[in-house]
Amino acid sequence: MAEQKRVLVDADACPKQALAIVRMLCERYGWQCITYASYNHQMDHPHHVMVDAGPQAVDLKLTNAVRLGDVVVTQDIGLAAMILGKQGLAVSPHGTIFYPDKIGFMLEERNEKARFRRGGGRTKGPAARTGDDDRKFAESLQLLLSGGER
Repeated sequence: MAEQKRVLVDADACPKQALAIVRMLCERYGWQCITYASYNHQMDHPHHVMVDAGPQAVDLKLTNAVRLGDVVVTQDIGLAAMILGKQGLAVSPHGTIFYPDKIGFMLEERNEKARFRRGGGRTKGPAARTGDDDRKFAESLQLLLSGGER
């Protein structure tokens, strides 16, 4: 018997609209949705994994759980890199699909921005979520769930 296809959600920082899209598309495509969050983020979800509030606790639990072909929803580029290394797929709640050939550049860019901020520089924070973000995320997730980006 084949294992259930799964979407794992880094729910600590996942916008409510994106989580609603994940649930809807999982139901449509027959995938199981599993949310992961620290106990500081109580969730009413049938398949929810609650972890300690320690730094990176959700990332470690989710990484250890991922299987070949799982789709992970996360804003964390470092977590996305670990998921790709385990042959999973990763997409951000804004609809950016993380690809193995581009993740190294994304990690370097993240590190350069962090270095700049540590030196006193300022970088722009994330823009407010829009309906366009919801549309792009739904399209990207649907593409992954339907097998379009493997």
